[in-house]
Amino acid sequence: MFGRTPNPDPKFPEPRSSGADPLARASTSTTSGSVPGKQTSVIGPDLSIIGRKITLVCKSTLIVTGEVVGNINGIEVTVGETGKVTGTITARNITVDGLVKGALKAETVSLRATAKIDGDIVQKNLVIVEGAKFDGSVRAAKHPSEYEPEFDIARLTAATTTP
Repeated sequence: MFGRTPNPDPKFPEPRSSGADPLARASTSTTSGSVPGKQTSVIGPDLSIIGRKITLVCKSTLIVTGEVVGNINGIEVTVGETGKVTGTITARNITVDGLVKGALKAETVSLRATAKIDGDIVQKNLVIVEGAKFDGSVRAAKHPSEYEPEFDIARLTAATTTP
């Protein structure tokens, strides 16, 4: 009916496009640097990841609409409106709609109107939309190594286990 074909596989429902879905809302708020066809990982609103000296590593896009207590390294990280991160986020692109208590290190940092940041920002490009709340310092990165995410698991493990 209305020119739509039925969903061919009932085990996998069609994605919802209504504004009521927090994951759909978060995924539309990713930065323009996302790579088409790349995988997207999601920490949903019903999930909390809490640990001591942990680092989440995502080699593509990560959307956080739940809670993370720990550091995040990724290519593109989006903290959705319901998302909360306590730790350092290092990525090529960071978009924040939610709450971050910790440093943001990225080539491009975008703080949306609902963002609340308590921490420092090291960046090459910064976008702050009216309404965003920010308490910390901002400085331009002197070298890309200041904001490039680390994907060497052995090196990250050694860095987090040293006293």
